[in-house]
Amino acid sequence: MTGRTVLITGGTGGIGAHTARLLLDRGHRVAVTGREETRLKAFLDETGRPDRLLGIIADAADWPATQAAVTRTVAHFGALHAAVANAGFVPADHPRTIADGDPELWAPMVLTNVLGPALLAHAALPHLEATGGRLVLIGSVAGLKNSPANLYSATKWAVTGMAENLRMYATSRGIGVTLVNPGMTDTAFWQGGVPPFALSPEPVAEAICFALGQPADVDLNTLTIRPVGQPV
Repeated sequence: MTGRTVLITGGTGGIGAHTARLLLDRGHRVAVTGREETRLKAFLDETGRPDRLLGIIADAADWPATQAAVTRTVAHFGALHAAVANAGFVPADHPRTIADGDPELWAPMVLTNVLGPALLAHAALPHLEATGGRLVLIGSVAGLKNSPANLYSATKWAVTGMAENLRMYATSRGIGVTLVNPGMTDTAFWQGGVPPFALSPEPVAEAICFALGQPADVDLNTLTIRPVGQPV
């Protein structure tokens, strides 16, 4: 994989930002989306590479915004070789449960975590079919192991299922689909309470780049990456 174009949703921080930087370091063209203009501008200024890095204001859970992000990426760089559904969300009361959490806070998480990857797939698949590209969905170990009354976990179980049913559709069209399941990772997800053994985002970004770098005839479907010390 050399000199290809990759679109990453939620790419201004955490795993998405580290993935973008790795891809740029390896000579690729990258478009990142983010909801906050100030944060997006700071990422673009810090990262540099204005010739190969495109920033787009977009909410991953909004269809017109997602469609426009894909269209703009293709118009700017000429093609789309990979799309990474990285945008994710947890409510302010996380890790409270379905039993004692605040239902008023749940809708943005469900829309971003479940609807978001589906919207990106819908917009990107025709372009990925044209290039023989790859769709990567960022899941979670929480989508492989249940937690009691944990709605975030339920959204990631939905992503696990979506990755497989998208694979069944995409494989006959020459598109690879990969689900990457990070374990505990040092990102804003933890809202300051990061476990001491959590992964840094870099190994997860490397795993994403490994998936993106597979030959066109290899459909690498699932990667799970946990820190040593995480038993679940």
